[in-house]
Amino acid sequence: MAAPFDHRYPCVDDLRTAARARIPGFVFDFLDGGCHDNVNLASNSADLRDVKLHPFYLADHGPVSLETELFGRSWGAPLGICPVGLQGLIWPGSCEALARAATARRLPFILSTCTTASLETIGRITAGAFWFQLYNPVDPAVREDLLARAERAGCEVLVVLADVPTFGYRPHDIRNQFAVPPRLTPRTILQMILRPAWGMTMLRRGKPTLATLTPYMPANMDLRQLADFMDRTFTGRLTGDDLARLRDRWKGKMVLKGVATVEDAEIAVARGLDGIIVSNHGGRQLDAGQSSIRALGPIVEAVGRRTTVMLDSGIRSGPDIARALASGAKFTFLGRAFMYAAAALGDRGGDHAAEILTRQLLQVMEQIGCERVADLPRHLVR
Repeated sequence: MAAPFDHRYPCVDDLRTAARARIPGFVFDFLDGGCHDNVNLASNSADLRDVKLHPFYLADHGPVSLETELFGRSWGAPLGICPVGLQGLIWPGSCEALARAATARRLPFILSTCTTASLETIGRITAGAFWFQLYNPVDPAVREDLLARAERAGCEVLVVLADVPTFGYRPHDIRNQFAVPPRLTPRTILQMILRPAWGMTMLRRGKPTLATLTPYMPANMDLRQLADFMDRTFTGRLTGDDLARLRDRWKGKMVLKGVATVEDAEIAVARGLDGIIVSNHGGRQLDAGQSSIRALGPIVEAVGRRTTVMLDSGIRSGPDIARALASGAKFTFLGRAFMYAAAALGDRGGDHAAEILTRQLLQVMEQIGCERVADLPRHLVR
């Protein structure tokens, strides 16, 4: 049963403010920041909010439905939870709590390779109705083991990550000497003391680990060591041939995430993938890149009739979801919004964020006279 709506937090920005007041500064910086000067981070939301919709007030229309078909399932709304690294450091147990909320709400949940719950745990929570984002390993044995574990856990959709050929340059994390587990310096200790709810929950649930990657990695790495490990183990440019090998190996649905150009979208279609997620990793990798919404239009025009095109990065509200869908995306994913909610409200955060977003999206669709998600492109101001 869903928790009562918390009227203190009617929008995601309220959850962000609450999260900032509840978690240590170095943790908030990791969640909230982008790379370099945060230009791409800012343009993701700003460009999305430039999209405008036509309301048809005098048109005859019936009740609004958010039900959306995707990859053989009917989902409760056209939104899902993005993969986010180190979720259990941001708020202890948040990965598992968000997976439970997604399952209860019939929303897709994507598990990151680099988060703090294992494939096996999320498989049990979701009864296999989850997606897995694969950082493609350099070592074929590690890749095969991860794929086999995902299959045993019941994973329905493999999400292959394309946009991390190198570890992101994130000044906040460098200044904070960000590490997993946290590096104990006078500054970080003070920040943790000032956030007692986070500290007590962390003590109760135990320090976070990269649970899916634990079998393959040394223990207690700082940020530099983690970056070196990721570079050694997972970096190496993903190529069309890599996609072809993964497509041959993986028997379920397969999606490419991190698509920013028509050229990459065409390669994904040619290799037989079932969908793509237009994304720039939430502005965390390429500060000089386009916003996701700006990249979306040409990609939809080129391949939208041949594959399922989805979008993440920059989405913070129900109106943002409507803007993305009107612009041609078939589905949307949000990462920071759900993590702000988890940090603000703990285990009930995921359900509250989903309630905010669905209420907002319903209001927009009712306001503009749009009965079905698939009809939103009709309302786009071109």
